[in-house]
Amino acid sequence: MKYKLTWDLESIFPGGSQSQALQNKLALTKEWISDYQSLNQNWDPQLDKPNYKTLVRILALDEKITNALSQAGSFINAVQSTDVTDTHANAVIFQVGKLRGDYNVVQTSIIKKFAAITDEDFSSLLTQAPFQDIAFALTEMRENGSRLLSEKEETIISKLSQDGFEAWSNHYDTLVSLIKIPIEGKDEKIQELSAGQAMNRMYSDPDPSVRKKIFEEWEKAWGELAPAFADTLNHLQGFRLENYHLHGEEDFMVEPLRYNRIKKETLDAMWLAISKNKQPFLDFLNRKATLMGKKQLAWYDVDAPISIGDFNAKTFTYDEAVDFIVANFAKFGPKMATFAQEIAEKEWIEAEDRSGKRPGGYCTGLPETEESRIFMTFTGSASDMSTLAHEIGHAFHSHTMWDLPRMNTNYAMNVAETASTFAETLVASATVEAAKTDEEKISLLNTNLENATAMFMNIHSRYLFEKSFYSERQKGLVSADRLSELMVSAQKEAYQEQLSVYHPHFWASKLHFFISDISFYNFPYTFGFLFSLSIFAEYKKNPNGFEEKYIALLRDTAVMKTEELVMKHLGKDITQEEFWNQGIAIMAEDAELFLELTNQFISE
Repeated sequence: MKYKLTWDLESIFPGGSQSQALQNKLALTKEWISDYQSLNQNWDPQLDKPNYKTLVRILALDEKITNALSQAGSFINAVQSTDVTDTHANAVIFQVGKLRGDYNVVQTSIIKKFAAITDEDFSSLLTQAPFQDIAFALTEMRENGSRLLSEKEETIISKLSQDGFEAWSNHYDTLVSLIKIPIEGKDEKIQELSAGQAMNRMYSDPDPSVRKKIFEEWEKAWGELAPAFADTLNHLQGFRLENYHLHGEEDFMVEPLRYNRIKKETLDAMWLAISKNKQPFLDFLNRKATLMGKKQLAWYDVDAPISIGDFNAKTFTYDEAVDFIVANFAKFGPKMATFAQEIAEKEWIEAEDRSGKRPGGYCTGLPETEESRIFMTFTGSASDMSTLAHEIGHAFHSHTMWDLPRMNTNYAMNVAETASTFAETLVASATVEAAKTDEEKISLLNTNLENATAMFMNIHSRYLFEKSFYSERQKGLVSADRLSELMVSAQKEAYQEQLSVYHPHFWASKLHFFISDISFYNFPYTFGFLFSLSIFAEYKKNPNGFEEKYIALLRDTAVMKTEELVMKHLGKDITQEEFWNQGIAIMAEDAELFLELTNQFISE
């Protein structure tokens, strides 16, 4: 079947960044925020009890506002992602951010009032019909309210963040738009690749000399702007650290753990299990180096395709990739397959390989229309097909929850990555099973193991780097050179010094370090990966009717702590290394098979 490579944004707000419909929506949202403020000013929880009718109105309006801000924010970010030179899009992003800041100010005041409700009154409130279904969210909101400063102080922080915290994050996008990577084309003419194009080619080009050349130009380009990126990162995280400090929190790990609804023991157990079990994946990297005729892999070789004998890495057209994903989702369950087919047909996916696009991929939700949009750059590799499946998994997660109260859909990043990685695992497993020769199977196992090494080593290095950076940032500014030193040190530890070349400016090139939403936008990926493998293992044991069990798990992801979620649906204790070991073991089997199959291609 034929599918369009570009998404439909006009059905959301026609006119792109210049959309009048978008401006009308923002004007209406501003009015709603004003009404929200008036309701809050007149709300006295003591006078509102026992039925809390005003609180019901406040929560209903809160849902309208958050849905509108998400709809507008997702749209304008999608516009900016497809054309990083669209300066007007940046202005509208700021506009949406300003409204979000105004909303946050009012919400903070409401949360503080809510936190002041007595325990007895709060317990009574939760027994009433309007609040029973959202009891977990209300309890969490009340706990968060207890940590807030005065309303005046929180208002000041929120307003200053628009031209401070949020502005530094947005500034990163401006800097990325300046990155151009020169590369010689087949006609021997120099062409300039955007950051997104260069990254895809650097990691996927089968020619090692091309990968090396692009990497050198890549490092040079990011290095030339490194002082500007260092300023951005320092001030972004400096603002965050000061905000923590003002709220009486000196441990920078408390907030990301709280946001992801996990205990420190859980995170420590996960990384400890990984650190103890890296050998199969180091063996994979070393064998891959041998197959490439190298003593050790360079950073830019880790995700490179493998060609054995006359076999070249299999490539896919976009249409083939979508059809393959749909067919293998269908083996798992009809709902997931039908959804994947529909979003491709409805043009919810932006996959075209062209200049001017932001690097990377993501899925974003549009709650008002109960839709999602997926952004990526598809170049035809098996890895790209896995990325597509990954993002469709995100969209399916949202799809299963659209009928729930908005407050019951705010799942954290770690469980968000579970649905995406589970979808990716289904497709990755299917590609290996469908392989007709050892050579093809080796190539596909390589892709699967690239993902595992990303989770166990690349992501680990990001986590180690961020911990080191935050520790030093608490003492003062960290120079660009020092950031690169910290990055290489983290990479060497995570890869156990098994690479010949590292990526000093990875800290500058990785968007995740510059996101204002949450810090430590890294370990949740590994968590989701290993959690998804546990789900996959349960599915393999008893596949009949498993899709409904899976959907039930997804629908619970925002209404309980993560430890409780896993215990309820899998019966496992994630504060113990044993849980994490079982997921690692599944991927270790792939590594062992890779070594076994490639033995025949190793010369004595």
